[in-house]
Amino acid sequence: MTIPRLRGSMTAASPSAAAPRLLVLLPSIGTTTELWDGVVARLAGAPDSPRILRVDLPGHGASPAAREPFTVSELAAAVLALVDDVGGGAFDIGGDSLGGAVALEVALAAPERVRSLAMFCSGAHIGTPERWADRAAQVRASGTASVVAGSAQRWFAPGYLAAHPDGPGGHALKTLLDVDDESYALCCEALGGFDRRDDLPSVRARALLVAGAHDQVTTSGLMAEDAAALPDARFVELAHAAHLVPLEDPAEAAALLRALLAERDADAVAAFDRGMAVRRAVLGDAHVDRATAAITPETADFQDFITRYAWGEVWGRPQLTRPERSIATLASLVTGGHENELRMHVRAALRNGLTRTRIAEVIHHTALYAGLPAANGALAIMREVFLESDQTEGTDG
Repeated sequence: MTIPRLRGSMTAASPSAAAPRLLVLLPSIGTTTELWDGVVARLAGAPDSPRILRVDLPGHGASPAAREPFTVSELAAAVLALVDDVGGGAFDIGGDSLGGAVALEVALAAPERVRSLAMFCSGAHIGTPERWADRAAQVRASGTASVVAGSAQRWFAPGYLAAHPDGPGGHALKTLLDVDDESYALCCEALGGFDRRDDLPSVRARALLVAGAHDQVTTSGLMAEDAAALPDARFVELAHAAHLVPLEDPAEAAALLRALLAERDADAVAAFDRGMAVRRAVLGDAHVDRATAAITPETADFQDFITRYAWGEVWGRPQLTRPERSIATLASLVTGGHENELRMHVRAALRNGLTRTRIAEVIHHTALYAGLPAANGALAIMREVFLESDQTEGTDG
């Protein structure tokens, strides 16, 4: 097994978006990033539109062909590598069919990074290993041309192609002919070995599951079961669609994604506000204002993360008092040799009510476990902070 190389295309965020999010979109087996053209066109027109990274599967579109077997887990690792290449950080992710399965795998592999998860016509388990093995063998023997007729029946609701003779459906079927045969077969085998049904309760991201009523592959019933097993999921069935909802109804797919992002935004804003209140109380307005003024597009996601998670989630928990958290933090920073952070948290400990004597005692005690050089350096920093505090108090007086 190996991690394949994936490529994609990026759509810029709205110029008015202060700290744009990243939305990653993955296609179905046999399709390319063009599956999302109509959705992206509608999302990109909004004043707060995110950056959108569309990723091609191996041997599909812009991604190189694969010759070695891979799993859905390895596809997820390849997606994460591509996200890191475009800046990393937290992101939202969605996909159709195999793309949705990969998105679920990413959410399980990197729960601290995935803000929300959208699965269109997909599931934690799709089809059977035997059927995927048969499809792989068919394509290896006769090429992707041999599955065009079957794909036309599976992908689209009855009457869709006739009603849209010059629409994107026909183009998608022609694109299927250009997909690398071996890569398609390897994608089939990856799906044959994929089953994450038992792991759905551990997904942390808010989820959206969208089914097409005419889908005979990932049926509405199966997707509703997956949604019920997820801790925080919304299930939607579209009566007029089949297996490629983003292509059949891009307007509705875009509206559903926009609503999902808006819901997550509301939660993120509340968590950010909680974290910022704690951060200011512990570190002081002057420190936080300096840190905020220094934010760049490259560091915005990290600053958002530490405000929401470190300050809003961990420092905001009631199980320890703030002086107790300062003691734990000082000991950890001395042990790790993190002198820059230590200076900041000596000041924070004073703000949290620890006396100078208790701060010195924490460092003294930590010397037993962190070593004398670490504690000696920490005491020097502590003295500098105390001296700065004395000078500030003298100036204020």
